[in-house]
Amino acid sequence: MIEIGVMHNGGNDLPVKDTANGVAVNDGTLAETQLSSQRTVVNQLRQGILADRLGFDLFTMTEHHFQCEGAEFSPNPLLVEAAIASQTKRIRLGQCANIITWHHPIRFAEQVAMLDIMSNGRLEVGIGRGYQPRETEVFGQVYGSTVQDSERNRAFFEEALQIMIKAWTEESFHFKGDFFTIPPTYTKWNHAQTNAYFSLPGVGRTLDQVLKVGVNDPSAGPNPIMATTTTLKELTVYPQPLQKPYPQLWQPLSSERSVRWAADNGVNALIIVETGARLRRAMDQYYDQCHKSGWVDRRGNGKPFKFGWDAQRRRGFAVARPVHVVNGALGNLKRAMAGSELQWAFYGPFGFVHGLAQPGEPVGDLGRKVTGQELIDKGAAIQGSKDHVIEQIIKIKTNGGFEDFMFNAYFDLGGFEGSEIEDQMIFFAEEIMPVLRNEFGGGPEHPSVGFDLNFGSKGERSKAPTRETNLTKKP
Repeated sequence: MIEIGVMHNGGNDLPVKDTANGVAVNDGTLAETQLSSQRTVVNQLRQGILADRLGFDLFTMTEHHFQCEGAEFSPNPLLVEAAIASQTKRIRLGQCANIITWHHPIRFAEQVAMLDIMSNGRLEVGIGRGYQPRETEVFGQVYGSTVQDSERNRAFFEEALQIMIKAWTEESFHFKGDFFTIPPTYTKWNHAQTNAYFSLPGVGRTLDQVLKVGVNDPSAGPNPIMATTTTLKELTVYPQPLQKPYPQLWQPLSSERSVRWAADNGVNALIIVETGARLRRAMDQYYDQCHKSGWVDRRGNGKPFKFGWDAQRRRGFAVARPVHVVNGALGNLKRAMAGSELQWAFYGPFGFVHGLAQPGEPVGDLGRKVTGQELIDKGAAIQGSKDHVIEQIIKIKTNGGFEDFMFNAYFDLGGFEGSEIEDQMIFFAEEIMPVLRNEFGGGPEHPSVGFDLNFGSKGERSKAPTRETNLTKKP
């Protein structure tokens, strides 16, 4: 079985320009990049809805901020996906990833649960630590989760996840760690309604479990809630997710340490950069660690799952690659390679260029220019004819040894307008997806589970913003 998703990285639609020193950037002023980001928000919404109509199984977004160079944009994937959820009924919604070191874990847990409910249980939750100092030190500085202090960042990440899981699964809880005490030990709360509720029998918690009852403190003022030494011991977080115990968790992975951590903690893996033997090695490490850890599964099934990806269990590895098809008037290979070079000009200095090397092969300067042709040759970008795209996707599945297969294509590249990206999605769904479904034994069943949140004058749903195609036109 194969599951096919769309991953949207938020590439700028301005033309790609090579600077004098050979570094690719978008060709636009800061004012023009602002307008481009506005168009990207609309395109992400349109393309999420279109992906549902075209039969894709998953729509995944990233979280990135402050991007003026043109490679990526997505400051709030949960917000955009809430809008997509209201206009769709079958496609699952994911993130690669929400950087939880930039969020308060309780606030984030609430937002995730709300989107899971709004989508009627179609949410996949991506989590990450953050690696770019421009983002991580702006959003993470309050909690000390800086990229320079990597171990502290990891500790914060793991503590935040523990809190999120408690919020999603426990009726009422408290937490004390290195970074958070929830609720704070000094939080006064002497509310008559709270006292009355937890004095009732059978509500799940007793008054003395929730409150540390003290005496009145007139010096604190006339407000009875504050004029007390009574403090809060536990919190109940609302709402909890629809999926139980909570939605599947995902993490984009690159290092062996992160691969093994994800396996130990029942977190699914998304691999974007690794190719060839490096991809298979990461999969072997993940599967081996899952075995050593007792096949940790968020849904409580401590049993082996299929190698690579298990569609029934929704456990394992997924692969993402940029895809661009050139077929007659569709597509432009030169521009697609330029769009890939724009992305790699940004990611390469962070060390992602290592993913292009086979084990033992030197990678040279991390900041070296990576050409579009090199990305195609290494399999990091799938760009070319229809047959080439099909062949390369089959090759990833075969060489990786996947039993079931989850493949995510990202069609958005720097320098391409929204309509061009949508044309790519439509062609892929009509001409390539059926071949892959046939090759790999079909796709998953997606029941129509979304809520109809559109209430027009006659109760009609608004139509998806798509052009008519063989898949979208009415019979």
